[in-house]
Amino acid sequence: MFIPCAVGYGQLIIIVLVVILLFGGKKIPEVMRGLGNGVHEFKDALNGGERKDDNNPKKEE
Repeated sequence: MFIPCAVGYGQLIIIVLVVILLFGGKKIPEVMRGLGNGVHEFKDALNGGERKDDNNPKKEE
């Protein structure tokens, strides 16, 4: 079975529409924020360091 590697614009539009139908317009930003946090944590784990988040500064005591 042949599985094409390239995704065209039409297929991207269909994927976006399906995601909007599944999650709804209000839930998508929350899902993307969680995905972004997961990617940052994964990168930090690979680098062995901690992420410095400018939006949520932690108070050091």
